[in-house]
Parts: sequence; structure tokens; C-alpha cells
Amino acid sequence: MSDDRLIVALDVPDAISGLAVAEKLGDAVGFYKIGLGMLTGGGLALANELRSEHGKRIFLDMKLFDIGATVEAAVRGLAQFDLDFLTVHGDPNVVRAAMEGAAGSSMKILAVTVLTSLDRADLDAALIRDGEIPDLVRIRATRAFEAGADGVIASPQEAALIRALPEANGRLIVTPGVRPAGAARGDQKRVATPAQAISDGADHIVVGRPVWTASDPRSAAEAILAEIQNG
Repeated sequence: MSDDRLIVALDVPDAISGLAVAEKLGDAVGFYKIGLGMLTGGGLALANELRSEHGKRIFLDMKLFDIGATVEAAVRGLAQFDLDFLTVHGDPNVVRAAMEGAAGSSMKILAVTVLTSLDRADLDAALIRDGEIPDLVRIRATRAFEAGADGVIASPQEAALIRALPEANGRLIVTPGVRPAGAARGDQKRVATPAQAISDGADHIVVGRPVWTASDPRSAAEAILAEIQNG
């Protein structure tokens, strides 16, 4: 029986590769993230196959950002696929439009706060306002919740800070940038272990490469599950 607190990111090139990973993981994993990188490689088809034929839950990580009418239309179109989670950028106007598009469906809208691959130097280069990243994440999470978001995406290092917000009551916190002890960070800069992320208030953790690049992906996933269940 899988524990859906673990979401495995299928950040592989195409649907065929993604299905091969899912087959190796079998019933150990019940929740998958399909991102923008696979969109042109059959990502939506894979999402539908995993959901309808294998009974898996699906997190579509598109990080939508556009004018309100466009976001609303895009979300309304995606809602027909009966997905579980969809990401948009955490700007309040984007969140409000996404919530309108998702109305009437069970799909949860998750607002991205600050990408886990960014640090303060990256924000400076992008001309993002001054301030420590945890403070910016807290503010963006608060504003996203106020705009109606069902949850937020943030690094595990900010999970406890967000969980302490009154506005976070009953909302989801999903944390990418989770790495088992000893795993390579890759392009993630603000990381934590699976057990720490859950302990700090995350509802779901997202792990990709440490699972699907392992020589035995199922064993790698089961080790992560054991850590969050025993931690």
C-alpha cells in the first residue's frame, strides 16, 4: 500500500520513459508529478494513462503564469483531465484566475512561492525585491492563501514557517527540493531530508532523480517511505 505523502517526479524525457519508471515502482508509489519538460513528450497522455489505467494520483506541474483570462482558460481546460494538483505562480491575480478555472472540479491549485533552485543571488539577478528568502516565501504564501490557493509549493526549509501561518490552516504544503541523506543536490539549492520536511509541516514531498536514477527505483522509493513513516 503506497503512502501518498511521497510524490515521485517523472522528470524524464517522454511518456514511454515515464511509464517505464512507474512500472518499476509498481504499487510502492501512488502519486506522480509530471512537469513542463515532458509536456511535448506525451505528458498529458501519460497523466491520463497513469490515472485511468493504473489508479495513480497526478500532480501536473505547469507553473502557469499569464494574464488572468489566459490562466483561467488554461486551468479550465486542464481540469477536464481529472488531475489532483496543478501549479501556478503565486502572484495573487494568477491564483485568483486559476481558482476560477478550477471551479466545479476537484483539482487543487498550488501556488509556487520561490523556486527551490533559486537563492538570493538568483533573485537579485532577476531584480526581485530585497529580503531574505524565508521572509519572501512567507509573504507570497500568505498572499496566495488570501487569493484562494488550495496550497503552496515551497522548499522544505520554509515548511515550518508556512505551517505556522494562520492562513495555512487546512491548506496544503508541497515541498520539492527533498533529498535523502547522501543524495546529490543536483540543481536544488534549498533542500532537506524527507523526514525533516514532513516533520516541519509538509503534506507531500516531491522526489525525482534520487528515485528514478537509482539502480533499483522501487527500493529507493521504499527507503524514502520508510524514513517518512518512521521519522
